[in-house]
Amino acid sequence: MPPAPPAPPTPAVQFHFDFGSPNAYLSHLVIPAIEARTGVTFEYVPVLLGGVFKATNNVSPMVSLRGIKNKPEYQRLETERFVRQHGISDFRPNPHFPVNTLQIMRGAVFAQREGFLSRYVDAVYRHMWAEPKKMDDAEVVSAALAASDLPAERIMAGVQAPEVKAALIANTEAAVQRGVFGSPSFFVGDELFFGKDKLRDVEEEIERQKGAST
Repeated sequence: MPPAPPAPPTPAVQFHFDFGSPNAYLSHLVIPAIEARTGVTFEYVPVLLGGVFKATNNVSPMVSLRGIKNKPEYQRLETERFVRQHGISDFRPNPHFPVNTLQIMRGAVFAQREGFLSRYVDAVYRHMWAEPKKMDDAEVVSAALAASDLPAERIMAGVQAPEVKAALIANTEAAVQRGVFGSPSFFVGDELFFGKDKLRDVEEEIERQKGAST
């Protein structure tokens, strides 16, 4: 019997994220279902949203929607619909928003280098948007990480390492060079998609690229 043909290659899929974006958090909650349906694992790429905004002359929705009648209310309605559609129950507005995410994004880079990024991301997102805390206060962050059974002291020391700081800058600059202007941003191969409402398009592009490789 001839050997079975090799499985077709799966497309590379990246999720460029910053913990400060509630829409990135909501995307994070939906991604596992897409991975299960497509068989493709998303690569999480930590970027600093403030750096992305500075490089692209962009601003947060909190700034861009200020003073506009009806649009902020519609944005909230869209979020409510997304939460209902995906059966999300663990999402709360963070009363300390906006939160300076520099420290916790450096922590993501450190966790990735140390091999526990997934646990770190789940924990920090929980403390940002499910059980909201002031996650730009070093003492609060350290306590939250320790409560999540993560090596808080190692992480808090690691975020000060020059190579960790440089890696977050490099990630952010590379993302901008590829076309990123905000978070959540997704790449399927070289195809860029922005926003949680584009996750269906992301999934369709994954399947399209899988089909094109057979």
